[in-house]
Amino acid sequence: GYNLFHLPSEMVIVDLLTDSGVTAMSARQWSCLFRGDEAYAGARSFDRFEAVVQTLTGYPFVIPTHQGRAAERLLFSAVVKSGDVVPGNMHFDTTRANIEASGGEAVDLAIAQAHTPAREHPFKGNIDLDRLEQLLRDTPHERVPLVLLTVTSNGCGGQPVSLENISQTQLLCARFGVPLYLDAARFAENAWLIHEREPGLAHTAPRKIARAMFDRADGCLMSAKKDGLVNTGGFLATRNEDLATQLKRLMVLG
Repeated sequence: GYNLFHLPSEMVIVDLLTDSGVTAMSARQWSCLFRGDEAYAGARSFDRFEAVVQTLTGYPFVIPTHQGRAAERLLFSAVVKSGDVVPGNMHFDTTRANIEASGGEAVDLAIAQAHTPAREHPFKGNIDLDRLEQLLRDTPHERVPLVLLTVTSNGCGGQPVSLENISQTQLLCARFGVPLYLDAARFAENAWLIHEREPGLAHTAPRKIARAMFDRADGCLMSAKKDGLVNTGGFLATRNEDLATQLKRLMVLG
């Protein structure tokens, strides 16, 4: 009986239902919409977009999408099959839905503190490394197509993931031969909170911290309607050329 989707918007004075697409765009951003190259192929607007994503993330292959859940659908359609398991810190609802639509199981492995709002912890978005290691050890390698870290963790109120936790997750993934991907919708906020809270990183610029986060993963998916500061759109980026080719073919269908 407390489903916010049952409320008509005219009854709502302060809307805290979502952080998606609520960022005001600058006059320069709006003007760029009228100056953009809308060519069906080879648009210079995409070249600019691709260059920015590559510079920010370090990933060479960039696939644009109309929103974040489309990036999820593309990725999981390509790599998840029936019976697979996709572990993560805490999957967002559309992420879980796309994994399950491909026949997989989304497994939340958040640290215990994430489930108790009253408990203080600087990085409640962290994944439980012991439980992740146990899952990777107990599950056949071919049944774990990737590990997904959501930064920040939307499922527990936008709590951040530490750079140390991302680094340790990368080491575990490398040990078991499993790719690590980031759901990076709030990457900039996560980088800022690392800058504010993680020992030894107070003098490191958030942009460098963000790049360090991306450097520890094999790719990312992103709704750009959050920290991308746009009113629609997203992307999927990866280091894997074969996967990128497969994703581009799937993109034509949707």
